[in-house]
Amino acid sequence: MNAEDAKVAVAIICKTPTPGRSKTRLSPPLLPEECAEISACFIHDLAATIGCLAEAGGVAGGAVYTPVGSEAQLRGLLPADFTLVLQGEGDLGARLHKGIADLLAAGHAGAIIVNSDSPTLPRAILQDAVAALRRGDTMVIGPAIDGGYTLIGLTRPHARLFEDIPWSTDAVFALTLERAREIGLSAVILDPWYDIDDAATYALLEAELAGERPGFAVAAPQEAPWTRAFVARRRAGIAAA
Repeated sequence: MNAEDAKVAVAIICKTPTPGRSKTRLSPPLLPEECAEISACFIHDLAATIGCLAEAGGVAGGAVYTPVGSEAQLRGLLPADFTLVLQGEGDLGARLHKGIADLLAAGHAGAIIVNSDSPTLPRAILQDAVAALRRGDTMVIGPAIDGGYTLIGLTRPHARLFEDIPWSTDAVFALTLERAREIGLSAVILDPWYDIDDAATYALLEAELAGERPGFAVAAPQEAPWTRAFVARRRAGIAAA
């Protein structure tokens, strides 16, 4: 395959949903079973957005997943042509680096890893990420409103980007840009978005799905039908109780 014909991989980094082990910071307000259910909805909706990009051409969808042995369950949430890449050991940085390196080693022109907690992430943000990697060796990154990032993409593996980062803090995005400057790697910064990982961001999701567009939103959010249906069912159950 010519370099011009190689696809950019866009993969969700995720844990196959399991009650008591998935989205635990959402409990409360959600029950453990609901945390696993909404995690599955998030993955399903994100995969559908990525699948639309793949249908348009130039993109290959995938998932960088854990644990081993959960492949059949995870495949039920993904389009049939998505590639599965097993996560490695170590902290989040080590797993992100390995996931990107594995996708690039498979012959992709670039590799973008998307967190699994942003079901309404606008398709336009992903399109911009793919376009940025098509322009050459760079880092593309989507800032999250909590100081982290929703996605990161590269055309070559750069381990330094993931070293000495205090994960799950509000310093992640800024320090990743600092690492890029250290190694002389240009950065393309995308529009911001958010991930749903606690009661406050779940409330933001509910408001968004009710029609209240987030103030930071530039592009239109995705419809996220699976997540939308979960939120509606849960609200109906609470109202009926």
